[in-house]
Amino acid sequence: MKQFGLIGKKLTHSFSKKYFTEKFKKEDIEDCQYDLFEIPEIAALPKLIQETAGLQGINVTIPYKNEVLPFMDRLDQSAKKIGAVNVVKIMENGQLEGYNSDYYGFKNSLEKWLGAQQSEIQTALVLGTGGASKAVRVALEDLGITVKMVSRSAENADLTYTEIAENPQILKQCKLVVNTTPLGTFPNEAEKPDLPYEEITDQHFLYDLVYNPEITAFMQEGLRKGAKAKNGYEMLVLQAEKSWEIWQAEKTGEEA
Repeated sequence: MKQFGLIGKKLTHSFSKKYFTEKFKKEDIEDCQYDLFEIPEIAALPKLIQETAGLQGINVTIPYKNEVLPFMDRLDQSAKKIGAVNVVKIMENGQLEGYNSDYYGFKNSLEKWLGAQQSEIQTALVLGTGGASKAVRVALEDLGITVKMVSRSAENADLTYTEIAENPQILKQCKLVVNTTPLGTFPNEAEKPDLPYEEITDQHFLYDLVYNPEITAFMQEGLRKGAKAKNGYEMLVLQAEKSWEIWQAEKTGEEA
């Protein structure tokens, strides 16, 4: 049995297990299984790999996308540039290769959604500074969009929520806002990033990496003002398929 899975601290509402289980069934992929592996700290990763027979690939989620880096024997270009890993390929010799499919999933999803209107986006606010935000930032920069990272702490970001509240014109001027925080995820559906939503207009685009619920409180604030809003489901599907492509690819000895 070829084993794949997801590591994280809390995986109660995981997308990945359901998605891959249905994929294996629908596409008649035999002898493959996808499971959830909750680990209390990233230091437990080597033991998990050693004790899980047939383990060939792992997805990585909160809070380990950054912490998993020291365990990698090799990083492909995307993971190296972003500084975060969400796909691990376990080689036959036991070495671990790190990749980032969040970049691929977000970039392709965003380009498809914005279409010709992408040219209207000059600056984007990226809410949160976790592992996913790094992939989002690089994807936006590669699309020629200036990025302002937003966090509660000025130490890790370009702007704080307090600074935006004190100068709401910042939000008005940034036509794309991407939420990479878990705020609003089921069952805490009422939560949303602390922004002056009254500055949102019908010229804004709100992209939420959260996919459950389908319409988050963050998205609802934008929709009320006539803005366009999108959740993270399509990004998840794209990154999952990219993960599978990585796991199935033959090792070439060259960086992807």
